[in-house]
Amino acid sequence: MMTAFEQIDQMARGGSIAILALWSWILVRDHWQDVPARLAVAMNAAICSYLIVTSGLCDERSIIGLLFSLGAGATPGLFWLFGKAWFNDEKQVTAISAGLVLLSVLNTLVVQLTGLSDGNVALASRVLFRLFMLAFAAAALWEVWRSREGDLVERRRRIRPLLVGVIAVYVILIAIVEVADPKALPGGTLELKRVVASGALLAVLGFCAVMLRMRQADLFGAAAAPVAPVKPAAEPIADPLSEKLLRHMAAEMPHRDETLSIAKLAAMLGEQEYRLRRTINGQLGHRNFAAFLNGYRLAEVKAALADPAQKDVPIITIALDAGFGSLGPFNRAFREAEGMTPSEFRARSTG
Repeated sequence: MMTAFEQIDQMARGGSIAILALWSWILVRDHWQDVPARLAVAMNAAICSYLIVTSGLCDERSIIGLLFSLGAGATPGLFWLFGKAWFNDEKQVTAISAGLVLLSVLNTLVVQLTGLSDGNVALASRVLFRLFMLAFAAAALWEVWRSREGDLVERRRRIRPLLVGVIAVYVILIAIVEVADPKALPGGTLELKRVVASGALLAVLGFCAVMLRMRQADLFGAAAAPVAPVKPAAEPIADPLSEKLLRHMAAEMPHRDETLSIAKLAAMLGEQEYRLRRTINGQLGHRNFAAFLNGYRLAEVKAALADPAQKDVPIITIALDAGFGSLGPFNRAFREAEGMTPSEFRARSTG
């Protein structure tokens, strides 16, 4: 017979799963075309798997239990992919990123099949299990830290440190508990797992509450069209700061500075940073400062690649002159925008 705590715990798990299912349904209905939304649905399914596995109601030795365990093991990796895609407004998941998450799931399978044996394979898989979880948590925190300044969605920018910080802490705790040595904690490992999982329920509920409260446009807004860097707007823009910004970008071409930040651009314009953020996001429709700059950089690159007079200029030279810091980010941005490589674009344009 369950104790009062166990009854509350099971009800909280059921409520959390219901909320995750509701949010997933909303994402499928309204945002399925967005990569971050698809990753969020996968992440929600993995979190539900973890809540089921740690409830004690599922036999991990059965096929169904094994599937739930694999889903639970994928939670940190999927959270990293979701945070990476959502905070950076990415439109695709790289093969390397997906491969790392798949590798972690395969390692979870080895952990489940070897159980608590003392063989080298079992010990190595449990160590890798912990390392994968800690690495994914650290990577998620790094994504939040490195891209925070360029985030133009104010609500998303405000919640990101708290949101990811809380969940990352629980990922770390889960990583430690899931591979805790049962011999070192006689009779207490399962109870410790349940305590940590019960605490994780608060993080899940808080996470869902924050996400459901956000406006739809703040969650997965449509990407803005690239801004032409040299031509003035065909029609006057009502917002004076927008006009001032576009004139400055066309005349001074500050996007060519690879170190340009939104704070530096605000100083150039003599405006407060928060006003510039709101203008680029609210008036021009960009969710990320890097995407705003890349619109100008890509337009300049495409004009140079289509210019027969510059057919002998190396593509890397054109990219660096336009403000890209290195060839890798430039190639990714160009392929994402044009669906082809810079070399292919040049060949088609100069024919």
